[in-house]
Order: sequence, then C-alpha cells, then structure tokens
Amino acid sequence: MVRVWHVIVSTINVNGIRAAIKERSAENLGLLPWLAATTADVVCLQETRADDDQVSTALAPVLADGWQLASAEPHVKGRSGVAILSRHPIDDARLMDSDEFGTHGRYLEVDTAGTTVASLYIQTGEADTPRQSEKERFMETLAARMAVLAAAGRDAVMCGDWNIAHTESDIKNWKGNVKKSGFLPSERAWLTDLLASGWVDVVRVLHPDVAGPYAWWSWRGRAFDNDAGWRIDYQLATQPLAARAVSARVERAEAYALRWSDHAPVTVEYSPAVDCKRRA
Repeated sequence: MVRVWHVIVSTINVNGIRAAIKERSAENLGLLPWLAATTADVVCLQETRADDDQVSTALAPVLADGWQLASAEPHVKGRSGVAILSRHPIDDARLMDSDEFGTHGRYLEVDTAGTTVASLYIQTGEADTPRQSEKERFMETLAARMAVLAAAGRDAVMCGDWNIAHTESDIKNWKGNVKKSGFLPSERAWLTDLLASGWVDVVRVLHPDVAGPYAWWSWRGRAFDNDAGWRIDYQLATQPLAARAVSARVERAEAYALRWSDHAPVTVEYSPAVDCKRRA
C-alpha cells in the first residue's frame, strides 16, 4: 500500500544563501529564523550562490535540528545554485540529466515524504540574445523531464523561480514588459503547454481571478510598497497531488524593512484527504 502523505511545501529564491542568513539578523529575521518558525515539511531554495560545503555550513543550525539537505552547486562561482531541505528522509536525489545543464546548479529533484519534489531556477534571459537561447534550451530540457515524471504517475511538484510571468494577472506592469524576457509570448506559450499537458499551477487554482499574488519585487524604488511585483515563483504539481492542495499563500513581509530576499516564500499545503475542502 502506498502511503499518501500530508505535506507542506515552500519555495523561496534566497538571493544568496549567506546574504539571506545575514540580512536582518540583528532583528532576528532572515532565512534561519524563518526556517525555525515555518510549518513546511519541505523547503526548496534557489539562487544559493554557494557550493555544497558552503550551503551545508550556512544551514548547520537547522541541520542540527534534524532537517535533511540535498544541494546542487553552481558551475560558475556566485551564480545559481539550488537546494532542498526536508524534515523527512531524502530517499534519492537527482540532478538534471543533461550534458549542458546537469552541473549548472539550476535543477535538483528528490524523493521525500512519498513525493518527488524539484527545486529549479530558470535563467533570467534577455530577448534576442544568446542568453535567451540558453534559457530556451533549458526550458526544453526541463519540459522533457516533466513529461517523464507526469507519465510515471508519481506525486510530483516542481518548485522554484521560473523567471516567467504566465499571464497579465501575474505581473503588475505587463504592458511595459511584453517584449522583455520573462513575459515573452513564446515563454508564456511554453507554460501554457506545460499546463495543457497535465501539470497544475496550484497557487493560481487556489487564487483564481486575482492579480498575483506576487512573490518578487525589485529592491529599487517603491515596487514593494506599491505591490508592483511579478508572480514567477510557482509550484506546478501533477494532477493527483494538485487535487490535494488545500491552501496556498505568499509569505509577504509586512514591510520593506523586514525583507531578507527580493522574493517571498510561496507555501502550499497538500492534504492526504482528496475530498478535503479547499481553502485559500
């Protein structure tokens, strides 16, 4: 008999793991206090900008409390890097099966709590440049892996910073970004195709017909204060797992001065009861 778990999954681009720990530390804020307080069972981290040893050292206090860690270090110092923390045993961990991107620190998946959970960080890109071409090759490779996971019929969720706003509801200033990477028609169509293939944008399903909820705001100007953000941090789940999603929230800081990353955690609760009433 396969056990169906109750599991809470969070995803957060930390914008440098050592910076996220140091940021606001005097006020007892930052990544470590957040991890100490979170109800999440699994936490996906992106843009650690650190090698595996540095990630382990930075997270030593939470590892001492029993969290399990898997990480994928970047191939270029100070760039990318992803990691996954779990309160449950990590049964297996896998990098992206790709000659080009396997060691880039942009994709890591683990089996934990009866679920395959991936932490991913898609390139920012830049329209009509080699950077955009690289982004698109990564997207193609990612889609191929997602097709394999969906066909396997296993509960799976792909978490991370996708660097793509899917619809006009996912970006405040969409009119000013239609020709920029992150809101290009081709990128948005790629996400549409993923959803058509059976993956579910869990946050959007639980928060339909609203602007956002945004999870990234520029450090500059008054973007945060005016909630002029982007929704680019997604949890895309296979249909059986998505059917168990009962709540989803963006853990937005109460004030600009309390932020410890330019992103906010996106947290989804997946219940083992498929008939449980959904709540936002």
